[in-house]
Formats: sequence, structure tokens, C-alpha cells
Amino acid sequence: MLRRPKPTDSEADLLREQQELLAARGQSSVAVVKRPDKRRGDAAAAEPHEQGIQRDVVTIEDLPDELPTLTPAPPKKSRFKQERVRFEDEDPDERLDRHDTHISAVLSRIIERDTSAVPVSLPCITGTAFPKVLHRSVMDTLRGRKSIFARQIAAQRAKKEDVHFSWLTKTMKIHEENQSKLKTMSQSEILEEQRKLLAQLDPRLVEFVRSRKPQRTPGSESASGPVTSPELDHTTEAQESQRETMEDEEEDENQLVVQAPITGLPIKPQKEWLHMDKVESEKLEWTRDLPAPRKQSTKKAMQARFDFAGTLIPPTKDLPTHLGLHHHGEEPELAGYSLQELFLLSRSQLNQQRNLAVSTLANVLAKARAGEYISSLKGSVLSSLLDAGLLFLLRFSLDDSVKGVMSAAVHALRALLVSSDDEECLDNAFPWLLGMATFPLLPTAQEDEDDEGLDETIKETAREKEEKKTDHDVASQDVVKGFLKMQGLPRLRYILEVVRPSPRVVLDILEVLIRIARHSTAAATQILACPRLMNTVISEFLPCSWAPATSQALSSLYGLPVALAMKLLRVLASAGRHACARILNSLGGKELLSRFVVVEPSEMLLETGEALRCSTEALRLFAVAASYGQACNLYTDLYPVLVKRLQAGNLLCASSEAVPFLELDRIKALMVLLTRVTQTAGSHEELQRGLVRLDYTSTMWSSSMICNPGLSAAGGEVVPSLPGLGCSRLKTSSTMAGPNTPLSLPTALLYLLNTITSIHKGLTKKFSHLILSDSVLSYLQSCIGAMPSVSHMSAWILHHEHHLLYLLLRLAHKLVTATSVPVDPEVAKHAALFHQVSLALVSWLLPGSEYLAHELMSVMTFSHCLLPEGVDGETEVAALAELQLKDRTSPAVGALLRDALQHLPSIRGCYLTHLAHLESSVLSSRDRYLGRTPFVSSHLLPELTGPSLPTDWPFLPLISLYERMGLSAGGEQQVESLPAGSVQSVTHCLQWLLVLESWREQALTVVPPVAKLARLACVFLCSSDLFLERPVQELTWALFRGLTRPAQLEALDLGSPPPGLASFHDLYSALLAQYEAVSFGDPLFGCFMLLPLQRRYSVTMRLAVFGEHVGMLRSLGVSLQQLPIPLEKFTSPMEDSLPLLRLYFRALVTGALKRNWCPVLYAVAVAHLNAFIFSQDEVAEVNYLCNKTSVILTFHYLHLLLSPLYISLDVLTFSDMSGFFVSPGVKEPPASFSAAPTEFRAGLQHL
Repeated sequence: MLRRPKPTDSEADLLREQQELLAARGQSSVAVVKRPDKRRGDAAAAEPHEQGIQRDVVTIEDLPDELPTLTPAPPKKSRFKQERVRFEDEDPDERLDRHDTHISAVLSRIIERDTSAVPVSLPCITGTAFPKVLHRSVMDTLRGRKSIFARQIAAQRAKKEDVHFSWLTKTMKIHEENQSKLKTMSQSEILEEQRKLLAQLDPRLVEFVRSRKPQRTPGSESASGPVTSPELDHTTEAQESQRETMEDEEEDENQLVVQAPITGLPIKPQKEWLHMDKVESEKLEWTRDLPAPRKQSTKKAMQARFDFAGTLIPPTKDLPTHLGLHHHGEEPELAGYSLQELFLLSRSQLNQQRNLAVSTLANVLAKARAGEYISSLKGSVLSSLLDAGLLFLLRFSLDDSVKGVMSAAVHALRALLVSSDDEECLDNAFPWLLGMATFPLLPTAQEDEDDEGLDETIKETAREKEEKKTDHDVASQDVVKGFLKMQGLPRLRYILEVVRPSPRVVLDILEVLIRIARHSTAAATQILACPRLMNTVISEFLPCSWAPATSQALSSLYGLPVALAMKLLRVLASAGRHACARILNSLGGKELLSRFVVVEPSEMLLETGEALRCSTEALRLFAVAASYGQACNLYTDLYPVLVKRLQAGNLLCASSEAVPFLELDRIKALMVLLTRVTQTAGSHEELQRGLVRLDYTSTMWSSSMICNPGLSAAGGEVVPSLPGLGCSRLKTSSTMAGPNTPLSLPTALLYLLNTITSIHKGLTKKFSHLILSDSVLSYLQSCIGAMPSVSHMSAWILHHEHHLLYLLLRLAHKLVTATSVPVDPEVAKHAALFHQVSLALVSWLLPGSEYLAHELMSVMTFSHCLLPEGVDGETEVAALAELQLKDRTSPAVGALLRDALQHLPSIRGCYLTHLAHLESSVLSSRDRYLGRTPFVSSHLLPELTGPSLPTDWPFLPLISLYERMGLSAGGEQQVESLPAGSVQSVTHCLQWLLVLESWREQALTVVPPVAKLARLACVFLCSSDLFLERPVQELTWALFRGLTRPAQLEALDLGSPPPGLASFHDLYSALLAQYEAVSFGDPLFGCFMLLPLQRRYSVTMRLAVFGEHVGMLRSLGVSLQQLPIPLEKFTSPMEDSLPLLRLYFRALVTGALKRNWCPVLYAVAVAHLNAFIFSQDEVAEVNYLCNKTSVILTFHYLHLLLSPLYISLDVLTFSDMSGFFVSPGVKEPPASFSAAPTEFRAGLQHL
């Protein structure tokens, strides 16, 4: 058999094999067939066959000799012909439309060119009717081979050159005249003229000219040589430079041009260097030594620059170049990198530059979170970076294929999101009572203005809005949510699972996941739902078996237990009971707890600190599971081990040696676990042995977040989209967040005392010395009047301090209300103090503490025992204070207070009924507080939006009725149509407000006086005649008099909008309309309408009364005796609004305002008009009034007014108006008339 040819065969070998094939008469494996040439036609294709020339033909088996025919047969002539294949069933009309080349088809596709940006040149305006015709005879002098148009352009250029030459001639003539005049002047005259000229010019312009060109002394250069104009100098220099350039180009390219030597360069250009035949000095400037940084003489802000460690470099600091901080930027002499330059380097093509930029940004972020730039830089570095797209930059860097860049991006992400101080403080607070409950780190919710005024049915849901938002919009509002939307979790899983980075990167990723889990329950659920993420964490960093570490510096954490991984499980379990059950059952959490709880830390084959942290986090995870009522079987199995650990911890704490913090944290975690599982308390003997002296309360008020709101100030930079706890400053300024906090032990002890006194009430008196200690009383006194600020930085401490304060008040209430033994007089003396603190605490309680608010309002707030004023005769004192000789329109306050004290149980029921909408929150909070583990859904508290109850909660029944009836029904509901019990509810609300205003005024200081007035106005807007009910009117009169006391009246500012309203003027407009409709001249309603008309308030409300609602003056019959506001508040100072004075005048002239209809406003209008007419101050408005065209008409109406005015004024003889009116019976103008303007006096004399 013949072999196949090989590449190594020569030509001789191939020929030999061919001869062997032919000798063997073998058949070839292929047949070569040459196709006919279609371009030569059929005849040419048939010639070879006719001539008998045998050609090679290639044939393939099972292939027909002829191709199948198509109808019509497509002769493949050309590419254009192929595109026009026609079929039999094709519609001719469609083919015609497809290949139509009619003019209409062409014109329909014409696109007009955009000529909006093309300049339009208008023809020149000439004196003739038509443009001048260009004749050939004009161009005879410009004959040549140029066109007529080119000749015309050349003529225009020649004309311009003539004009320019003539201008130069004139300039030279002027210059020569100046030179000749200078020659005739002496040197002193020249200097004098120069001084005058400089005095007339702007000094800045002179300085600019001197800096651009050195000044030449007159006569020095001009006298020595010929004078040339600057234009000629410029032209000569341009010609010379052009001539030199042409000569340089004509020289040999290989020869070095002889130039002035360039000094200061570290290198010397050589002739042999490529393309260095002509040295360009400006391109070699970068090789010179850097100049020293110049000191800035101005206070202008400069761009911040940082070194590689993130340290801010002062602009005047001169650093050596070997540090690598100098580069070819805009300011090469300054060391360091700006944020803009770091962003640019982070997208470089060089791996080292990207790594360097991202690492530097990570260091800058860490220092910015610590607050190191606050005193040095203007603005927030963190906010600037986030606005510039830092989160997107880090997300892109996480996808980098270079491991170093990816590791730097993880480190920068950790610096952005994680605060080590916050995590440390939360770990320290875990063993506190209810310490595992934390607020979610959600940004403050922003209201969407687009949905305002829309119906509820067409409003978009939160999920629909979230889906429509872009990544940038989400990240600008919430950084964590934006990172989740960018698919950051799958990328972190890929890094852990596939890349398997260094230990530092692993720890950074675990800390980032912990911070994301603290964001919200939804974020924790996304972590658990991310495919293979938690499986990778548990299998790689929480193995059940591992080999001991061979060295102290670990090169990899894979296959070894990591405490942060166990902490991640604990934080995820705190997000909800379903998440905890998933960890225990689906992810093997029970096996992990059995492994790490049973084994002693010394037997874990790990570093001592890491082993203790792993054991502590395992116990904390066990405690979180037990708080949901889960893993109870595991507790039964591990009971002997846990008891053994408890005994060992007791012995360790009883020894005289100092206990390490890590070991103490482990013991605390064990105590929390046993508390959650067993829910037991100590015996009475153990309590007496432990209650020797409570020293923690001595430092309570100094470290209290309630008494010292400044402690919650941020220590570092704060970004609204990335909230934190701000514990870096709190750790240094207070001991509240440290291991020796004064919160944990007193809270646990008071919880134990309340539990014992609930079981054995006879033991209550034994703890009176604790409540009456000076430190506790001082702490309670400091809480009165405090206004703590609520934010993420203070809420987590305030939550625990509120709990401590509640337990303290509950124990004090038990001492005051003890029935088995007589009440200690010292305790009863401080009952009012306990009541004031309880009222303040109700307004402070945060979301998640609704059960405490319910308990306070049920037990203490409306307790008769905590209102000693009702027993000590305070009501009689109030009645004597209200005693007057004349009859009053309402009973004394003392009787109203006595009636309110008798109805305290009904008042309490009224307020609890109006808080029924918080029932679900109260039940959830109760289950968490009482330790009802099967019903606890999550240890993440509700979103922090402020206190649970509004600060004006005493007005709640009144506001609720107004929202149901006043707005929806337009304020026209009758009493019969009001909801059942509405009158009684409003009465109870007004009674409680009267009690607070009389005896607990401090409790309402958080409500501004304008808000109190606006809330009381709801009495008139709720219904048409609710304010006419006798109990409602009596209580409203009493509250209105309290609101118009001198101190309260001075504090009443109607210019600031009340909470919940756009402005007070809107509320007053509604009151005006309601008064005109349903008031029936009620004095109480009238006093409310007169209060905003005082002179110191806005004139718009007085204009509304005398302009739009002038008809109400007929029924506004409040007498001067009924008005609780001094009349001077309405008449002083003099009115300066001309439109209002005109309205006063019109109301008096037309009879719309009469003394017997509206005595108060009648007196006010007459007083202001009298003061305006006879004023000695010639203000601009008076001069405006006294013009020649209007003065006669004005005094004509004044004459109609004066005749009855002089007669009717004799009834106004009270002392308050003696300075504002003309004396009775006087027919002559007063003495002040002589000081009036001339036109005023002339007009009156004319009349």
C-alpha cells in the first residue's frame, strides 16, 4: 500500500511515488473537474470538449449531476441581479412599491439640512436703490489670470491696507507731536505731568501695565534713537522671527542649531540623540528641580492633598522627592495627591497606580470617619467622595482582575461602611438588660413630594418606587442599599470562594457583612439568600475540625475558626426569628454551638484571644436563639457544661486577681444565656448581701445622655446616607459606652428589685433609702426640663437609659402608693418630682418602648397619689388667685381643678383609647420586655423616626376629633352628628391640659405657645357649636387666660408656623370664616379672633379682618372688660401701614365699625387714626398722603367723621385711652397740631 507523503519528502521522492502509482495503475481518490468560464459564454465553455482536450474533473458521490431547477431559474449573473430574484406568487403591486423610483418616492425621503446655526449676512446698505453693478472697465487695472470675484476681494484688501496705513500715519504724527512737546518740557514738568496722570488712572490698571512691560523713563530712549510705534515693532519682530524660521529650515537637519545654552537642566542634550537636533526648552522644563512651595499670602481655600497614609499635607510643607509624593499635575511643586487625582489614578491602565490610588482612598476614608479632617478642611470629605461616585468606583475596583487592587477595594469599602468603635460599644451593651435589641441603621426617611395631594389608590408603592430608581439615586439616599443594588454580595462571595484572599481581606469582608446585616431585616435576609455566601463562610471559617496553626503570623484563615464569622451569624440571627431558625436548622448552627460551647478555649488550638472571642460569640448566638425560644433541646443537652462554666466563672470573679476583659465578656455572655433560658431571679438573702451601696448613681448625671445632650455630638464626619453610632467621641467623653458603664448594673439591680417587690410588697419600704439617696434625687432633678436630641448616635444609649429611669420611677411609685405600711413622709414629699419625671419620660420614649409608655400612662401619669397639690389645698389657692369683685363669665379655676381630679380615671381611659392605634407596637414591645420568647419576632427595633409619642400628646383627643370632623366635613357638623362621646372626650382633654398648665407647667414647655394656641383653636373648628357647650367653654376660658398671662403672651410668636401647619395665617383664615358662619357673637370665640390682631403681629391678619371679613365687625362684641389682653398691645406703637389706615378710615366712615358693635377694634381704629393725623414724625407715608390731589378729598371725609367723633368721644373716659384720643368737648385741634405738616393744617383750616 502506498504511503502518504510526508513534509520531509523531497521533490525526487514525490516524483518516484507518482511513478509507482502510475505503474500500479491505481485510481486516484478524487476527480478534478474544471468549471466552464461563465464570462466567456457557453461557446467558450464547450471548446475544450469539442477539441478533445481531457481535463481533470472532481466528482462527489450521491450528488446529482444537475442542480435542481428553480422557477424562475436564477441565472447567477451578478450580485445586483441576485438581489432581484422573482417568484411566481409574488404580487406585482408589492414589487412595484418596493422598487418604485418615482419622483414622489424620492422627494418623500428628503431631509432638510439644519441651518439654524448658519450665520446670515445681510447686504450692505447703500444710498442707491439697487446695488452697484460691477463693470469690467473697473477691473482694467487689475488684469491678470484671476477671476472677477478674486479681483474684487483683492481690491477690498488693498483698501483696508490703505486705511491701516493712514491710521499708522496719524499715529506716528501724534507720536511725533508728543515727542516734540516732551522735548520742550523740563524734567520736573515731565514728572509732575506723570504724577497727575497716575493719580487719574486706576492703581490696579497701572500695576498691571507695569507687570506686563517694564516702565521706560520719558526722554531717555526717545532722545537717543529713532522712535517707532509698538505696532511697527510688533510687525518687525514678526517678520524677523519668520525669516529666522525659514533660515533654520534650510539648514542641515543633522547639524545642531547654535542656541543659547539652557541652564538648570539635570541633563545635557546631545547631538547624537534622536530628534534632538532642535532643543525645545519649554518641553524640558519638567526635568528641572522643583521650586520650593510658596507661602500663600491670601486666605483663599486651596485643594487638599494627602500622602499615601491618608495624612493631610500642609501646602507650605516642603517634602523630599524620594517619598514619591510629587507628580506632573497642575501644581508639581506641591507634594501629595488630591481627591480628584486619586480618582483619576484609580482608573489607570497600570496596576500599581490603581492599587496605590485605592489604598490611599481607603486611608483617607478611615481618617475622615475618625474626624481628623474636621478642623483642617472646609466641608465633609466623606460627603464629597460619595457625591463624586466613590461607591461606584469601589464597586468597579472589586471587579478588578488584579488581586492587589481588589484587596485595596475591599479595605476601602470596610473603611467606608464599618466603624470599629460602634461595633465595640454594641458588643459591650449586649449583656445589658434588653441589650441585644438595637435600632436598625437606616437613614432618615425622606418624604416624597411627588405624591402629595394624590389619592391613595394611585400612589405608587415603596417597591415600585424603588424599582424605578437608578443605582445613583439609591446610593445617594442609602449607601448600603445602593451597594446591595449593585450586586455587591455576589462579588464578595466570589472573592471568598474563588479568590481566597489574605487574612486581612477576609476579616474586612466579614466586617462589611456584619455592617450590612445591621442595616435592616431586609438586608440581613439578602445576605442569607445570596447563593453559597453563608455556606462558604461556615464551611471555610467555622469548621468543626481544624489543624493547629504552625506560626503566629497566619498566611491564610481558610480552615480555621474566625470569631467574626460567628459574630456574623449572631447579628443575622438578631434580625428576626425566621433568620435565626434558618441559621440553626439549614446552615448547621446547632452543630456549631455544640462544638464551640462544649470545648474550652484553651483546647481550641487557637491563639488565646481568638479562642476566647470564638467561645464568647458562640454563647451570644446561643442567647439570641434562646431569646426566641429556639434551641431549647440543645440547652438540655448542654446543661451540665453550662453549670460547670457558671461555677468556674463565679470562682474567677471571687478571686482577688484581675479578670481579663475577654474572660469577663465570656462570663457575661453566659449570664445572658442563662437569663434568657431560665428567667429566674435571685433570693432575698442574695439581694441584701449585694445591696451594700450603689455607687454608680453618683456618676449617673455626669454621664447621662438625657442630662447632657452634647455627648451625642458626632466625633467624626456624618453622612445622612450612611448613619452610625458615633462612638469614637462617646468613648472618650463619657463612660456610658465603656466596660465600666453606670447603666448595666443599676438597671439589672432595679429590675430585680421591681420583680421582688411585685412578689412581696412588704419588702418595698426596705429600699426607700435607695430612692431617697442624694445621687438619685439629683439625677431626677436634672432630668426635669431636659430636652435630649434623638439620632442614631444617641438613641442606642437613650434606649437603655429610658429603661433605667422607668424602673427607678416604678420603684418610687410603689413606695408612694404602698398600702401595707404607712407612706414615708420623705417619699411623699418628692411625689411631685416623680410625677414630673414620668411626664417627661412619656415624651422621650423611643420606638420599641411602647410598652413602657403604656405602663407609665396606666399607672403613674394619671395617679392621684402623685398629684399632692390636690390634697394640700392647692385648688383653694388657685380659687383665691382668681377671686375678683365683679362677676366672671366662668367659674374659678379651683373648682375646675377639683372636678378634674375627681375624673382622673376617666381622663386616663380617654387617652388610652386614643392611643389604641399603637396596640400592635405595645404588644410587640411587651413580649420583648417581659421575655416572652415564643412571641419575639426580632431584636431589631422599629425604624428610628423620633419619639413614640408626639411632644404635644396631651392635645391628642382634640387633634384627633379635628382631623375626623373639622377638615373632612368643612367644620359644619352639628353636635348631634359628632361621634358618640366626643364632647366628653374634649372635656377630659381640656381638664388634663388645665391640670398640667396649673401644676405641671414644666411638662408643656416642649410645646411652643403658638402650638398651644393652634391646638386650642380646634375647639372652634371641630363643630359649629361644640365651643358653646358649658364644660367646654369654661375649660377653654381658663386655658385661654393662662395663655394670655404676661409671660406667656410675650413668648407667643405667631410669625413662626405651628407644627403641622404651613403658617398661622392659614389657620386664622379658617377661624375667620368659621366665626362669620357660626360664632353668634360668642365672647370666647371673639377673644380668640382678637388675640392675633395685636400690633406686634403681622399686619396681614389685620388686613384680612378689615378687608375681606369686615362683616364680622358687626358681631365681634367683646367688651374691654372681657378682653384678658391689655389694650396697649393693640394700640402701641402707632400703625405705619397705609393700606390698613385707609381700611380703618373706611370702616369708620361707612359705619361698618361702631362702638356699640365692636368696642375693642373701634377704640383701636380711632386711636391709630388720631395718632396718625397728629403725629409729629413726618414719615414717608404721611408725605405720600399729603399730596395736592388727594388731601382735599381726604379731609372732606374727615370732616364728616369729626363732627360725630368729637361728640361721641366723651364716653371713652377710661385711663388707658387718655393719650390716644382728643379730649372730650374740645372743638379746637390739640397743641400737637402745630407740628403737623403744612398741607394738613391748611386742609383743616379750609374745612
